[in-house]
Amino acid sequence: MIEKSLIVFFTASYPTPEKTVEFMLTSANAGADVIELGIPFSDPVADGKTIQESYVKALRNFRLEQVFEIAKAFRKESETPLVLMSYYNPIFRCGVKAFVEEAYSSGVDAILVVDLPYDEAGEFVELCSDVGVKNVFLAAPNTPEDRLRAIDELSAFIYLISTYGVTGERDRVSELAFEALKRVKGVCRKPVAVGFGVSKAEHVRQLIEAGADGVVVGSAFVRLIKEKGKHATAEIKALTERLKSCLI
Repeated sequence: MIEKSLIVFFTASYPTPEKTVEFMLTSANAGADVIELGIPFSDPVADGKTIQESYVKALRNFRLEQVFEIAKAFRKESETPLVLMSYYNPIFRCGVKAFVEEAYSSGVDAILVVDLPYDEAGEFVELCSDVGVKNVFLAAPNTPEDRLRAIDELSAFIYLISTYGVTGERDRVSELAFEALKRVKGVCRKPVAVGFGVSKAEHVRQLIEAGADGVVVGSAFVRLIKEKGKHATAEIKALTERLKSCLI
């Protein structure tokens, strides 16, 4: 699903559903290889301040149906792979089977559930497999080899958290990230994408040179939307192009 890929994250319905679609298409057309669409949630334990704030604002006028509407609108205009990111609570409240089927019919290619570990995801994985939606699971720097191998069997690609803590822009990629990447690549056969703290062109270049198959950039894009609001299109295009240039 990924190969030297730039994965760009957007919060659904931030600042509006229509603008989310526009921003997703802008980034895809500017070179993003995968779009990750995050479902706003009230207790996003893995996310830092920037994405938390986007969730709070999006939730003021949010319905879960908006996520599927956004996905459908995006899919009409683009074939770029789409990963839906959520915490488990919205999926459970919707009904797991109904959620997965709606995601599939909306054009979603894969689903990442942040707080659903692989060994508790049997039903979810089976339902996704039944309709043809892939799964993406997280790995941390300290994930044991046996768990890495199990994740490798189930995941379309490995989403490697670059450091301990939450999402957010950082000045530099930690040595821990490079050590973890080397270890995970030595265990897993599937591609490995590195996220959490990746925000600059130099970060992308360093990680790709170190062997990453992809990078995930989220907070940098969400910050642009916070600063420019509905007028962030040009900045999103420019940042996507700048980051993508480091993968070619």
